[in-house]
Amino acid sequence: MPYVGPMRISPKYDVAGGVGDLWTELKRPQPYRWPILFASCALTGLGLYPFFKERVYPPPPKPDIVYLTTFAPDRTDAEIIASNVENQERKDARQRLLDAQIEKRREMYRGPGDGHRYRQDGSRDRRREGTRRGGGEGADRAGHRRSGQRQRR
Repeated sequence: MPYVGPMRISPKYDVAGGVGDLWTELKRPQPYRWPILFASCALTGLGLYPFFKERVYPPPPKPDIVYLTTFAPDRTDAEIIASNVENQERKDARQRLLDAQIEKRREMYRGPGDGHRYRQDGSRDRRREGTRRGGGEGADRAGHRRSGQRQRR
């Protein structure tokens, strides 16, 4: 493979001309050349400063754990078992109450109108056929949509 020497990025970009022009302008004796040069460097440095900062995050502090004790440390095994039985009875009572509430909600939804389009005896629900709109048994559903009325389901 032949060796390819250093190549420029693109012949369109000539940095030497720009650097030469800058040097020519800086050599001229102007009263504000040094403050302008300083302000230009300061703005450039200020823009680049956030990218060069090193961010070091310290490890988080260790948590301060406080243990709460609500039981007497000198309880006997019989007292522990009695407490556990009492707590289990309370838990079961809460669960029975919750189950009763859920069943009551289910019963509310099992009431009239359980079938959406058919009654429990298998006959078609006449309210869905268009009798509310005065169309009778064979009401054209598309006709209602064309007239601008919204179809109810």
